Amino acid sequence: MSEKNKRPLTLRDVSEASGVSEMTVSRVLRQRGDVSEPTRIRVLAAAKALGYVPNKIAGALASNRVNLIAVIIPSLSNMVFPEVLNGINDVLDETGLQPVVGVTDYLPEKEERVLYEMLSWRPSGIIIAGLEHSDASRAMLTAAGIPVIEIMDTDGKPIDAMVGISHRRAGREMAQAILRAGYRHVGFMGTKMPLDHRARKRFEGFTQALAREGVEIEDRAFYSGGSALVKGREMTRDMIERSPELDFLYYSNDMIGAGGLLYLLEQGIDVPGQVGLAGFNGLDLLQGLPRQLATMDACRREIGRRAAQIVTARLADPPQEVENHVTLAPVINYGQTLKRR
Repeated sequence: MSEKNKRPLTLRDVSEASGVSEMTVSRVLRQRGDVSEPTRIRVLAAAKALGYVPNKIAGALASNRVNLIAVIIPSLSNMVFPEVLNGINDVLDETGLQPVVGVTDYLPEKEERVLYEMLSWRPSGIIIAGLEHSDASRAMLTAAGIPVIEIMDTDGKPIDAMVGISHRRAGREMAQAILRAGYRHVGFMGTKMPLDHRARKRFEGFTQALAREGVEIEDRAFYSGGSALVKGREMTRDMIERSPELDFLYYSNDMIGAGGLLYLLEQGIDVPGQVGLAGFNGLDLLQGLPRQLATMDACRREIGRRAAQIVTARLADPPQEVENHVTLAPVINYGQTLKRR
């Protein structure tokens, strides 16, 4: 972002774009006064195209900013994101900045609503999960005039700054470890990917690495909603019944992987001799399983820390130099469900 692009948009910008007075723009956006329907539509279309968000605190604070950092994540039920929030808090606790959290449920239209509401309170910075956004969300982020840090993913071009891992690389490295261990008949289970871009990228990297060695995924299953642990058990049962020749099961996250592991152990299946397993995320709460699941640490807490460090450095007076594009390297934990050779 150039310094020029960081200037927050004003009513005048919307006025010029829509060809009506600032007073009319204000009436439309505050939903007050008599304004014709064609004019209202024109003003709202111009505001949306520009990424303009009304300022709810204009006039209340001289700086038109509050000491809030908007943190927008897709889920609180997914154990990944509380750990990211802990990392953010590790850094912000030592400053006057406070995180305020919005949840999108992986829905682009909900992300637009959450982002609109949060920006209307003029936070000092934004930390938002993912690099994929709707056109309206991207316009708002671009026009916000504050530090924008996209987290969890670095497979793409950020609006401003980004901190995360390459999910395509993570998928490739897990596939290579599976192949080195001698597994060749692979099944995959994961979330429905149109809603989870990072899982999709891991799947792409995983399948590409398998294909280079002439191996294809022989069975796959996807889920949305409900208990991931239960879904993992159910999908694993169904897949093993459908495809008994499989010798490895790769899960898009540790929770469904844990469900699959419990099912296989109950059935007396030799893990990892007969069937190997691996998940993703390196969740600490799964350390109590009868067997340690192979996984890959997604650097969750460190992602939160580094994102918050970028925000605080950029907001310092004077601003501090900081690396804006940070790619961390996850490491495979072979656990007790993936043979090593």
